[in-house]
Amino acid sequence: MTVYIDPPNWPGHGRMWSHMVSDASYDELHAFAARIGAPPRAFDRDHYDVPSERYADAVAAGAVEVGSKELVRRLTESGLRRPKRRPAG
Repeated sequence: MTVYIDPPNWPGHGRMWSHMVSDASYDELHAFAARIGAPPRAFDRDHYDVPSERYADAVAAGAVEVGSKELVRRLTESGLRRPKRRPAG
């Protein structure tokens, strides 16, 4: 059971962001996020959005640094991936 984080390469709201996921369960991910002070509102379907200034905190707490493609691969292989819904039409 591991929590992974990718580099803060994702721009939004005037900041850069990382994604943090678990390869085991959402419970593990939520517990880890709570330990590093990530608010519940930072959870988005299957990952937490982590601002760049909190990246080092997540790594220090035990999150494993991986590239973005590797993070998605591990999330998908775990069965925890929740893709965005496509609009009806």
